[in-house]
Amino acid sequence: MRSHIQGDLSAGQFANKLLQIGDGKVPEGPSTGLIIMPCDQIVNSPDELLSKVYPNIQQNFKDQDWLSHRAILASRNDAVEKFNVTIQKQLPGQEYAYKSIDCILNDDKAVQYPIEFLNSIQTPDLQAHNLILKVSALIMLIRNIDCSPRLCNGTRLIGKKLMQHVIQATVLTGRAKGEDVFISRIPIIPSDNTI
Repeated sequence: MRSHIQGDLSAGQFANKLLQIGDGKVPEGPSTGLIIMPCDQIVNSPDELLSKVYPNIQQNFKDQDWLSHRAILASRNDAVEKFNVTIQKQLPGQEYAYKSIDCILNDDKAVQYPIEFLNSIQTPDLQAHNLILKVSALIMLIRNIDCSPRLCNGTRLIGKKLMQHVIQATVLTGRAKGEDVFISRIPIIPSDNTI
């Protein structure tokens, strides 16, 4: 496990506890039926969580090793979007907007699906219509875009140069850690044929 490699015993204990929960080996509370997880640190707000995970981000955002050891996972895209906006506001530099391509494959249905509707669609497998990035912003791929396991779903990168149709980024995690890659704009057509 990653926690054993990096020597983080508390992360290893937490991982083992999660495995025990998955195997059904942790008892539930008699009155609630809930599993109680002991936590060393509890935060009371999203801002406090950000300051615990990314302390002094204004000074540390260029340290790729520091960034590669930090992440916040959320179960909903709207929570992720709020965290991303808050973190990026703390980074210096110009914002770049990347808008999705919003068109209908079948021209006969263009009247049924106005552009505003297409831009409002939010699904777990697609990024929002308007992606705002800055140089040095953290990026996580949500699609496999390389045949090798270099650029696969979940790969974390840091933006190095933002251009109109291509993003140059440095890989933060995995086998290609430290390599510069180019991510080009690609069309993604959802498999859901209702739209």
